[in-house]
Amino acid sequence: MKDLRGCQLCPRLVEYRNLQKTRFPDYHCLPVAAFGDIEAALLIVGLAPGLHGANASGRPFSGDASGRALFEFLHKYEFANQAAADGDDDELHLVGCRITNAVKCLPPQNRPSGEEIRQCNPYLREEISQLRPGSVILALGAIAHRSVLRALDLPQSRMPFKHMAELELPTGMLLLDSYHCSRYNFNTGRLDRPMFERVFKRIAGLIR
Repeated sequence: MKDLRGCQLCPRLVEYRNLQKTRFPDYHCLPVAAFGDIEAALLIVGLAPGLHGANASGRPFSGDASGRALFEFLHKYEFANQAAADGDDDELHLVGCRITNAVKCLPPQNRPSGEEIRQCNPYLREEISQLRPGSVILALGAIAHRSVLRALDLPQSRMPFKHMAELELPTGMLLLDSYHCSRYNFNTGRLDRPMFERVFKRIAGLIR
């Protein structure tokens, strides 16, 4: 995987991350690369870095509420060595799991444009190409779901996003959908802890 740090494909996102760097000089404020086991059987695809999460830490889902929910269950189902993920110095490592985002840079209001999603898709395509047959891809939210299908040149109509929906992919992998583990989804009741835990129980059953 080539280094993302110098990516300038999306002018709006470049401008926005530079703005955040002036506000938060100690933050990463660069594209956020995938993190985890290079030989993973599970690839988790989120939406994009959060302002005070991955945009700050430089690691997907590290340092914000979404990450706390995600890593709690990754740890419980033995995909992570600990349940907390604050930054590069926290000694976290993943086991058989890798985490990335459909869009690698922080977008304003957490809403990347369609063009920005398309521009970033080749990075996700490369990440998926490294998976072996039998792997599981967990898409957190509709944008991640559609980005996975795009990366595999599959029509969006083949499988609409739905929580806990599964699709066998031509590559011999399986795509599993979940609502994103955002604070908003938990606060509104769209997603709750038992629902999210069932996702990982299913994944563990599929892989192990």
